[in-house]
Amino acid sequence: MRMRPTLSWTPEGDLPPGTTDPAPVADALSAGGVLVLSGAGISTESGIPDYRGEGGSLSRHTPMTYQDFTAAAEARRRYWARSHLGWRTFGRALPNAGHRAVAAFGRHGLLSGVITQNVDGLHQAAGSEGVVELHGSLDRVVCLSCGARSARRELARRLEEANPDFRPVAAGINPDGDADLTDDQVGDFRVVPCAVCGGVLKPDVVFFGEAVPPARVEHCRELVRAATALLVLGSSLTVMSGLRFVRQAAQAGKPVLIVNRDVTRGDRHALTRVALPLGATLTAVAGRLGIPVDDEAPA
Repeated sequence: MRMRPTLSWTPEGDLPPGTTDPAPVADALSAGGVLVLSGAGISTESGIPDYRGEGGSLSRHTPMTYQDFTAAAEARRRYWARSHLGWRTFGRALPNAGHRAVAAFGRHGLLSGVITQNVDGLHQAAGSEGVVELHGSLDRVVCLSCGARSARRELARRLEEANPDFRPVAAGINPDGDADLTDDQVGDFRVVPCAVCGGVLKPDVVFFGEAVPPARVEHCRELVRAATALLVLGSSLTVMSGLRFVRQAAQAGKPVLIVNRDVTRGDRHALTRVALPLGATLTAVAGRLGIPVDDEAPA
């Protein structure tokens, strides 16, 4: 079953108002066993824009769908040109205070796990372990023909060699690592095939319109079942791939807490939504719990 490419969501009815009191988040974490579900909003302070927040990339950019990518070589050429340029910036992003706080909570035994909808690898870079990458990761590439996986840095090297004069200036970078380029800027960019079988290469991420692997979904459901509470960080929960875990937790009677400045599709299932910036809020929560955010964090 493929998830529909849901790009927007319009709030219906009266949603519970947000709060500026992070105490419920601190209380839930102090009890331990909390499962974190993070979205693009946790990475905005690292310079990676989100999809739907203020100035979000969907206002200027329509993400590539799986159907478009697989249907036409021209679509793949545009995608790889823009993604190759975006990777130069995206790959240099560093974890921010929000990522470091989540890693600190994990080191102090307060979390049962971390599920992220992001493809940037910043939770792991901050020191979080056992992160479930719901939508995959941009630092890997997979062949659609033979299934071989390889490192993105190796593909970047091959694309540099194939396009030595490719140096356009992007108008912006998007949460999926895609740079905003015009067709003229894409020009005659050359795509390279799989080094193993010559097949079509795709980033090892779940595109809009593509299904999250069932085994990965079931693993996440098991994490929800084992958790004492679900803490959603920086996700609008517009797409069902993340919202289903919020619904599962709420139906099981587990508290759902959301930290997101804007309303989300999961608000009606939540105990509370803290409408504050993530980095400062999670750092403040760590302070309440006596946890140094940068304690043992990687350089």
